[in-house]
Amino acid sequence: MNLQPVIVNMLPKKLIGLHLQMSLQANQTGPLWGQFMHRRHEIKNTTSPILYSIQFYDADYFTEFSPAKSFEKWAAIEVNEWNEIPEGMHTVDLAGGLYAVFEYRGFSTDPTIFQYIYGTWIPNSEYDLDHRPHFEVLGDKYKNNDPNSEEQICIPIKTKIAIP
Repeated sequence: MNLQPVIVNMLPKKLIGLHLQMSLQANQTGPLWGQFMHRRHEIKNTTSPILYSIQFYDADYFTEFSPAKSFEKWAAIEVNEWNEIPEGMHTVDLAGGLYAVFEYRGFSTDPTIFQYIYGTWIPNSEYDLDHRPHFEVLGDKYKNNDPNSEEQICIPIKTKIAIP
């Protein structure tokens, strides 16, 4: 695999959705998205039909990686304002910043793309991971568990500090 990302300075986004604590070992992505998709019609002021799968990791998540380590996962959609939040849903503020955006085509459950990003691309790039949310943009070409599915994988980065 040799995907080259586009480096983008993203603007902030306001989103509304649902979230759960989970781990890769005890993955609850399916139930989270099932519940969200059942209720997404309740969200008003959406900017588009594009969906966001967001992950919040602790600062040491990748340095001390374990499939049992928990993180917070969101199923969300962008909105203009947070003035109408459906009961039981929450807001998430995706602060802007520098992201490596990978255009990925394939099964969304295939871990090899993430192994490549974190194990090959980041160590060999001029960037380090930044401690901000990681997310996937699920547009009109996204098809859950389909080999022709397309999504954008957005990894928060910062320029490596040169050590003299």
